[in-house]
Amino acid sequence: MSLLNKQKILRDLSNLPGWRTNRKIIVIESDDWGSTYMPSLAAYRNLTSKGLKLESHYLRFDNFETNDDLQQLFAVLSKHKDATGRPPVITGVNVVTNPNFEKIRKNGFERYEYELWTDTCKRFDASNNVPELWQKGINERLMFPIFHGREHLNVNRWMKLLQQKNPSIMDCFEQGVATISIDYEGVRLSDLRAAFDLDSISELEDLEQILISGLNAFEQTFGFRSSYFIPTNGPFNSSLESTLNEQGIKFIGTGKIHHSPVGDGKFEKSFKYIGKKNKYNQIYLTRNCFFEPSSTEYSRDKDWISSCLSEISSAFRMKKPATISSHRVNYMGGIVEANREDGLKKLNKLLAKIIQNWPDVEFLTSEELGELILKSKK
Repeated sequence: MSLLNKQKILRDLSNLPGWRTNRKIIVIESDDWGSTYMPSLAAYRNLTSKGLKLESHYLRFDNFETNDDLQQLFAVLSKHKDATGRPPVITGVNVVTNPNFEKIRKNGFERYEYELWTDTCKRFDASNNVPELWQKGINERLMFPIFHGREHLNVNRWMKLLQQKNPSIMDCFEQGVATISIDYEGVRLSDLRAAFDLDSISELEDLEQILISGLNAFEQTFGFRSSYFIPTNGPFNSSLESTLNEQGIKFIGTGKIHHSPVGDGKFEKSFKYIGKKNKYNQIYLTRNCFFEPSSTEYSRDKDWISSCLSEISSAFRMKKPATISSHRVNYMGGIVEANREDGLKKLNKLLAKIIQNWPDVEFLTSEELGELILKSKK
């Protein structure tokens, strides 16, 4: 049996468990909206000139979204229509705050402070119309936000490093950068992007308050409460699902193998599948397709369009919705404009191929898919 045939069989098997439908449903989930990450090309150059290895494509390309980023993304989405006559819609997986570097500096790194993403917009001239553009995207059903976390940052880990005066973290702080993977000595740091990972079970109380304040901030800035939550970078202690339930979360995004951190670098693993319910009757949603053309973890020659189409074909063959992971970084051009141009060009081709291959396709938001599953189970 050839390698391609083995990969096809394994992909089909991974799509076997869970909720099924005859409808050709496409969901596009795009993580990290609202996060500053790398604020500017100047910041990137300053840090690399000091000897930091900023190996991640996120640190190379992923800026806070600009007016141009959203306008150009909307222009591509608006070119296409599904079987219902509606354009593709991207579910924006959003954080709603960023670290307030100035306040943290002024309090001597004693306590964490944050700012709403709408206030972050005011700090970047190129992003001054982003809140209005988000509302336009919602109104025209091109984008729809759901909750990713309060910030894309493990607050406890970061503050400890700041209080220890870690040289790498301090230099990044001065450039408005919170999360790196490798320090000056080449030592890999604990994941600072995994907001809900924990080093001690005693941190659960803090994480509960971060969830509550984050969901309140989401409602404050978008005008409605999110019913769907995807934890940043994946790790999430399952005991916090009760807090999510109390805060109105009905749907939880997860990997098919979920890692529930219990402290000291240990995890409890559990198997999830689309449509599975927990004891609070919350429904898990999973992804089964990937479109990440800006990723440097793979060869730049990887054919992301063909690969994603193959994954969609497998999902539909197994009577599953096709949920595509496609992070914000693929469409950001504030640092490297060519990154946005390449991402949008390939997205345009992918959408055209999807509609050509499956004329009866329907583009849904993640929450719409969740409600469809919930209704079918009732």
